[in-house]
Amino acid sequence: MIEKPSLPDFDADDVVESAVVSRLAGNWNKRATVKKSEPDLDDLFDTSKHDYPEALIPFADHDVYRTLSDTTRAKLRAWGWIAFNKNVMDVEQHVVHPGFALLAQDAFDIGMGDVLAVAVTQAMVDEQYHTLMHLNASALTRRKRGWALSERCLPLSGTVRRRHATQASAVDSNDAALNSLAFMTVAEISITSYLNLIEDNELIQPVNRATVALHNRDEYCHASIADEMAAIVFESLNSGDRRVFLDGLADGMDAFSSTDFSTWSAILQQEGVVGGDCMLQEVETDGSRKQLVQDYGGIRSLCRKLDVEDEIGIDWS
Repeated sequence: MIEKPSLPDFDADDVVESAVVSRLAGNWNKRATVKKSEPDLDDLFDTSKHDYPEALIPFADHDVYRTLSDTTRAKLRAWGWIAFNKNVMDVEQHVVHPGFALLAQDAFDIGMGDVLAVAVTQAMVDEQYHTLMHLNASALTRRKRGWALSERCLPLSGTVRRRHATQASAVDSNDAALNSLAFMTVAEISITSYLNLIEDNELIQPVNRATVALHNRDEYCHASIADEMAAIVFESLNSGDRRVFLDGLADGMDAFSSTDFSTWSAILQQEGVVGGDCMLQEVETDGSRKQLVQDYGGIRSLCRKLDVEDEIGIDWS
């Protein structure tokens, strides 16, 4: 079993080392999910609950899905939860962490002081623990359901692939850094809307909802950190760099709103669902479908604060 992160080894007789570790433990216990005690998840798993909201399965209303056996539909819902966790972990590792790392290194030369440096670094620590939480949640589902459901069968999330593509097409390292900051900003300010899709649904497995709720609690704090840092960096940029950052925000919002059909395609292939490819093609081309994440109120507030609400090229309605 994977153990929880522990405090660094220190010399209890060293006054300075003891003070540093005490402050570290105090900060984490007051705010972050990291370092808090965890119940035995196996005892809390409710096999009668759904693992993932059926309403979030893009083809839930399609005849192919509706004619599947109860067991197959249950397995696809479990896959939906595994994919949800993988998406969160992918975003944490490939979008959020790189963006915060740039800030921690003061890559934008804003002369970041101790208070902001500590806040950014602590957020990075939190994100690593969130990854562990979601990994544990997927492992629990596999263990209790008795299904393999390996996320190794799934591609990198669509958001991460989009972020990698924009990094590869950046004209220089400066533009790449600004784009990385933009994607991180969208992720941290808007992820609560994504997590709420699970947390607010009482039909869902309580352990899954609790995992998301604990994660969400930290993200409300991270959103304010990301908002403040984006504003500070933006004010220091020239007009050209501001344009790059705003374009990155728009691209990031589009990426986070899109349903990742490649992931569902991999899942349907794993389960050998007959007619799965045709079903996905029909759903993907259905223009009446709503986007998965639609609440970008936090990003709009940031743009309003920066006085660029009408410059970003987004139809906020």
